[in-house]
Amino acid sequence: MSKKFKGKQSGGSRPQPSRRPQTTTIHLGERPAAVPAEKKSVPGRIVSLSRNFAFARPDDGGEDMFIHVDRLHGAFLGDSVLLTNIVQQEKGPSAEVGEITAEGSRFLTGTLRRDEFGTLFHADAALRYALPLAKGSLTGLHDGDKVQVEVVAGSHGEYMGRVLKRYGRGDSARVCAEAIIDENRIRREFPEDVRAEAEKLKNRKVLPEELKGRLDLRDTAICTIDSASAKDLDDAISVSRTKTGYKLGVHIADVSYYVRPGSSIDREAMERGTSVYFADRVIPMLPEELSNGVCSLNAGEDKLTFSALIWIDLGGNIEKYEFHKSVIHSKVRGVYSEVNEIFAGKASKELKEKYAPVLRSLSMARKLAALLRQKSKEAGTVDLATTEPVFTVDENGVCIDVNPHPTGESEQMIEQLMIMANRAAAMLAEKHQLPFVYRVHEKPNPDRVDSLAELVTALGLSAKPLEHRGDVKTADLAAVMRQAEGTSSERVISHQILRTMAKARYDTAPLGHFGLALADYCHFTSPIRRYPDTSIHRILSLWLETQNRGECAARFQSFAQESASRSSECEVRAMAAERSAEDCYMAEYMHAHLGEHFVGVISGVTMRGVFVQLPNTVEGFVPVESFPNARYRFDGAVSQVDETTGRRLTIGQELPVKAVAADVSSGRIDFAYDPAE
Repeated sequence: MSKKFKGKQSGGSRPQPSRRPQTTTIHLGERPAAVPAEKKSVPGRIVSLSRNFAFARPDDGGEDMFIHVDRLHGAFLGDSVLLTNIVQQEKGPSAEVGEITAEGSRFLTGTLRRDEFGTLFHADAALRYALPLAKGSLTGLHDGDKVQVEVVAGSHGEYMGRVLKRYGRGDSARVCAEAIIDENRIRREFPEDVRAEAEKLKNRKVLPEELKGRLDLRDTAICTIDSASAKDLDDAISVSRTKTGYKLGVHIADVSYYVRPGSSIDREAMERGTSVYFADRVIPMLPEELSNGVCSLNAGEDKLTFSALIWIDLGGNIEKYEFHKSVIHSKVRGVYSEVNEIFAGKASKELKEKYAPVLRSLSMARKLAALLRQKSKEAGTVDLATTEPVFTVDENGVCIDVNPHPTGESEQMIEQLMIMANRAAAMLAEKHQLPFVYRVHEKPNPDRVDSLAELVTALGLSAKPLEHRGDVKTADLAAVMRQAEGTSSERVISHQILRTMAKARYDTAPLGHFGLALADYCHFTSPIRRYPDTSIHRILSLWLETQNRGECAARFQSFAQESASRSSECEVRAMAAERSAEDCYMAEYMHAHLGEHFVGVISGVTMRGVFVQLPNTVEGFVPVESFPNARYRFDGAVSQVDETTGRRLTIGQELPVKAVAADVSSGRIDFAYDPAE
């Protein structure tokens, strides 16, 4: 039930804060108004809550709004609210909660910390103060435990935390990951009805009657290429030469054939939206009977697929495309590292024999990918130097190593070929005006372009490509990236460009993909792990069967809207969980290397110090206090300046550091400046 408030009540029904000790909080107080308050109401959500203030994020993606505690009127972290009395101020907008339209979760995860006053709960989420424990909490709790609590009102109206679940010690990344999964409402187990449906598909083979109307590609030289550990193989390729260029075949697991609309598996897949990847496990979107079994394109087995056949000329342009329901028989279970050895001319006799059935197809795929990559570069796409971490965990689940994810030629080849299939699917939908789920990536906000230009200038590079801030092109960002290639600033510039660009999402309108410089784009190639792909397979399947746009619209217009919206939400949730868990695993790794010396690159600058990223992707914070005999001042841009010597600490600059602290529970890593290195 929603709650409405009138006027400027002093506190409303909000429970009064506890008098117990609190965590460090910046008390901003109420800001003076600079512009008269707006009378309209704006829907938003409380994204951060401290004792004296909160911040709400408008649903339309605008700037976060400051809310004084007296204007919260009972709203808590995660609540959906209507924001009123919006005032534009020098430091940003402020507002008041006019109505709580939906309560968020009152369940939080965090760590217990014991001091002289007792045991307090410190949340992992954006709750910026500690809660005392309520009566009825679990017994047998210890300092440093990772727990789940329900936020309840105490006898005097103050917020308290009732411990419902103990995960284990907070200094274990695996334990912290369990809490992160719960915090982000990610479902671990499949419900009984889903398991029952999946069991019926277990070990199912392709039946002769299922081949009716399908394009038979079982004699084509088709193979999958994936990581050695992958079990959910949802894409395979074939490439051949034509008189005018190349014929590309991208063959995708026909998940929509097995996952029928309205089935228990389908409802669960939409609820999950995506598979979620952690250092030591995957929480799949589909049950293993499908993801690793009947849908996975295992070599040596007949598999039902949805094939995109695309003819490409020698200029890298699409001449024509066709989509077919098909059946394939993958000849080789390819592995990225093995294909890279073949391309490098270092393959053993055994590898050459393994790949013999598809060597010609791989050779053509390699040439086509090089052509497409050059075409993409000419179109102005941004080649970012982003590096994902790869974690090594021991038999006890403890992180013992962190390294950048390797990206070789075969990985880049598959990426280019999948982009072509995604383009063709979106082009087909746009041509026939089908209800659809597009992958969209809009232009950057001009203010973010200004911040990027400031960084580029501070690093001694030219910001001229960014002078048209309101109409920046993908090629402009690519021009900036080319300046940084091969320098110590390359990774930092890449990261800042990524932050400058808008967040990609799903939409029913073909708004284009800024990062890829494409007018039409979608996700077609990974239906085992992404629900949007399964959704558009379903839509395109009906189109191929009926060629009737009206019937497609009647069946899938509202479905496409729901799929786009929910898939975007699930993606954000999954990414938040994955990144939080990564921080914990990195801290666990660094805890075993305290006191050791490293050389990293300054990746961020704040008023309190600088962030330094090591070559293995681990990032830690260096406070200005760790620089001896220095008086550093934040210049408000990308540097800290020593007022005594004029020395600058600037993004992109190398810095010797020593690891001094690593808190696994929070994922925080602290470095100290180490000039001896």
